[in-house]
Amino acid sequence: RPKVLICDDSPLLRTVLRDLMTEGGLEVVGETTDGADLLDAVFAACPTLSRAQARMIFEMTLEEIADSLDRNESVKLRGFGAFNVRSKRERIGRNPKTGVEAPIKPRRVVTFKPSPVLVAQVNGQSIEGLENAD
Repeated sequence: RPKVLICDDSPLLRTVLRDLMTEGGLEVVGETTDGADLLDAVFAACPTLSRAQARMIFEMTLEEIADSLDRNESVKLRGFGAFNVRSKRERIGRNPKTGVEAPIKPRRVVTFKPSPVLVAQVNGQSIEGLENAD
């Protein structure tokens, strides 16, 4: 049975996510409100690691994801989704308050596409048979 850790600062959203994920066949192993709490949850879930080792693994994981995106590489997290970098061209935008046109410089943006498993979980649907749909 897949295990998940919920991280959100809204108690209501954490409750809704817990209910949806439990109904979808997932085991919720913890809830956190921010990165520090998430790190504590990782530490609690891995009793053989020291707190420093848990922090190092957590930070290295986030750093590797960011570095991969910086190199224009796609990052796929099975059962969760994929992060990609997309280049946007220069264009003319408009200030919505004043209507004044202004140039918007070319830039890169990070996009996220949720996996079918995540979409099913969020919508309270069964994830049975979707585990390999990524």
